[in-house]
Amino acid sequence: MAHGKKYRASVQKVDRLQTYTLDKAVDLVKEMAFAKFDETVEVSMKLAIKSKHTIRDVMALPHLFGKEKQILVFAKGDKAEEAKKAGAAFVGDNDLIEKIRGGWLDFDIAVATPDMMKDVGKLGQILGRRGLMPNPKTQTVTFNIKEALEELKKGRVEFRADKGGVVHLAVAKLSMSKDQIAANAQAFIQEVVRKRPSDLKGDYVESIVISSTMGPGVRLSPKDKAFVA
Repeated sequence: MAHGKKYRASVQKVDRLQTYTLDKAVDLVKEMAFAKFDETVEVSMKLAIKSKHTIRDVMALPHLFGKEKQILVFAKGDKAEEAKKAGAAFVGDNDLIEKIRGGWLDFDIAVATPDMMKDVGKLGQILGRRGLMPNPKTQTVTFNIKEALEELKKGRVEFRADKGGVVHLAVAKLSMSKDQIAANAQAFIQEVVRKRPSDLKGDYVESIVISSTMGPGVRLSPKDKAFVA
C-alpha cells in the first residue's frame, strides 16, 4: 500500500532497523505524529510461543485514558443493588437479556455474577462476536461486583496473544505526557513478560514495536532491563 507524503516524511526520522529505549521511542512517536486528531498509541509484541500456550489476562494501566466505559451488570437481588451503588450504567437480569436479544448493545463491558451465567450464556453468539461475553479469565464473572467495577473504572484492559503469537494493546493517547505514555507502555510490556510460559525454552519476546495510529512503528529492545518487573 502506498503511503502519503506526511507518512514518508515521518519515516525519515527513525531508523527502522535500530532498537530504541522506551524514553527515546516515545519522543520519536510524538515527533512523527502528523494526524489532525488525537492519535492512539499502541504497543505490539511478537511472542515466540507455541499453539498450546495461552497468553491472556487483564490489567489496570497506571494512567487512565479514553472515555468512561459503560458497564452492564447481570445480577439479581443484593448483588444488583451492589452493582447500582458501585456505579454500573445498566443493571438487570432477564430484562437485559431480552433487551440484548432485541438488538440493544449500548454498553462497553459486561459483568455477571456466576449464578446468572446459565442464562447469559444463551447470548453467546451475540456477545461473543463483539468480545462482550463475561468470562472468569477476565474477572468479569464474579460475586465481587464492587471490586470488579472499581477495577474496570480505573481503566482495566484485557490483552491476549493471537494465533500468530502477536499481542497488542492501545496504551495511551498522543496528547498525554511523555511520562504517562511511557509508564503505560512499560506496565503493559512488563505484564506480558510476566506471563512467560514456564515450559518455554529460548527467547520469549521476539520483537516490540510502539506506534501511533497513523505513524510508523519504533522498535524497542526485548532485552531491555526496564521491561523485567
